[in-house]
Amino acid sequence: MFPFILLLVSWLAFRGIGLLGVAALASWSGAATYALALFFIFVAASHFASMKKDLVNMVPDWLPNPLAIVYVTGVLEVLGAVGLLLPMTRMAAGICLALLLIAMYPANLNASRKQIPLRGKPPTPFWLRLFMQIIYIGLCLWVAFA
Repeated sequence: MFPFILLLVSWLAFRGIGLLGVAALASWSGAATYALALFFIFVAASHFASMKKDLVNMVPDWLPNPLAIVYVTGVLEVLGAVGLLLPMTRMAAGICLALLLIAMYPANLNASRKQIPLRGKPPTPFWLRLFMQIIYIGLCLWVAFA
């Protein structure tokens, strides 16, 4: 839940900075671009830190080498975040991040279904996680095509 709050608060903060005259943040989509980049860097960091074990446990059993999947998705999130910040790669990055979010959703579903704890706490309820996932995907696509 914290990443979702981080995304929303940073989006509003970046938009506020845009109102002060920072051109890149002068629109809602511009502010969303930077908020998403921050969000993906924050989330990617968990793939390489202590939360890594929780993420490995989330990977569905039918996928091979869960640790490698966690590392690869973390790297892809970092690359996507950087790609969002570069105008010439923004569209591709936004689309690829949306596809990555769709591809990773089975792990969230698995965590919810099997009640796999994250940082010692119960997983986000399925319906709430689905809502947040739709928001993340929608923002990635909006930024890609803005």
